[in-house]
Amino acid sequence: MSDRAFVDFYGVLQLSQSADSETIERVYRLLAKRYHPDNSESGDAEKFREVHAAYEVLMDPDSRSEFDRSFERHSRECAQTFDHKSAVISEQTDRRIFDGVLRLLFTARRRNPTGGGLGSVDLERMLGVPCDELEFPTWYLKRKGWIEVLDSGQFAITVEGIDSLMRTGRPLADPRMIAGAISTDRVRKASKAEAA
Repeated sequence: MSDRAFVDFYGVLQLSQSADSETIERVYRLLAKRYHPDNSESGDAEKFREVHAAYEVLMDPDSRSEFDRSFERHSRECAQTFDHKSAVISEQTDRRIFDGVLRLLFTARRRNPTGGGLGSVDLERMLGVPCDELEFPTWYLKRKGWIEVLDSGQFAITVEGIDSLMRTGRPLADPRMIAGAISTDRVRKASKAEAA
């Protein structure tokens, strides 16, 4: 499985890595129904293809085992990008964290323009930065008006934040950092639909 275009299939299906096949099947059916192109309210062909691809890989024991190895390797690489133990708190470290937060939130907003956000636990996990080291960056980015707190309590990038990313002249998406970025809003909606 190539890390060139790594896709977090657990994230696509909004599952933990420990999910059993019964749970994968149940969540797949829920999401497939939601995103099927024939669904006039919420159909989305691209998301449907992603959900189906994730299901096929995670339901096959051999494919899942291979994916899990790739998933672990990818997670280690992401953690190394933001290895807080080796980094001395400095202006350069702060800039890397600011940039990482903005890029992850950009990806979440790009996937769901009206409600795409990430919680502090998601940011902590995806950046490999402890929660207490995110307090200053999130405070700063909020004060600059580059991120906001949604009604759900999640952080989301603002138009000003996107503009600041665009001014850097670098690509907005860094695949090493954003492969696992999903809108936890979708997780909440899936849980509500499943409970109904």
